[in-house]
Amino acid sequence: MSSTTAPADVRNPARTATGTVPDNTFPPGPTKQERSTTLAARADDAVDVLARVLTRYSVTALRIALGLVFLGFGVLKFFPGVSPAAELAERTIGVLTLHHVGPGAALLLTAVMETVIGLTLVTGKFLRSGLVLLACALVGIMSPLVLFFGELFPAGGPTLTAQYVLKDVVLAAAAAVVGAVALGARLRLPQE
Repeated sequence: MSSTTAPADVRNPARTATGTVPDNTFPPGPTKQERSTTLAARADDAVDVLARVLTRYSVTALRIALGLVFLGFGVLKFFPGVSPAAELAERTIGVLTLHHVGPGAALLLTAVMETVIGLTLVTGKFLRSGLVLLACALVGIMSPLVLFFGELFPAGGPTLTAQYVLKDVVLAAAAAVVGAVALGARLRLPQE
């Protein structure tokens, strides 16, 4: 009988004719194509997990963050001289109520309203009522852009106060998303 030797594995010369790898060698690793396919699959899986997490938690996070902003701004207005928007709030409420509400009462009203809005958003309790209050507050918050336009936007561009008011556009957009979800809208992944 003659003995024939089976050809060695081209990718791993240490592989024996029977196809097993001796204990003293490492098995062959994945090819470059296998590695890129595996990497792409892992990236797709990571994106899918991220999408599920964002779908589940992003609106809640937005609601709580919006609530913390309103709660912080509202609480500041309870302390005289602490809120940078106190004077603007007093003037705006005064103009909107045809000066039937004095500056002190206007600031207190604004402080209470913003604090209540913040608490409803943070806790999620009485959320629909808080969102109605928020819609009313946003009218007052954005009013200086119309009522005091010349003051907020002199010839050189927006003042710091105008920039303070303009950032409220983001708050209004966030409130719209939170309100839509509170009224029944849902985020869904494409495969759902």
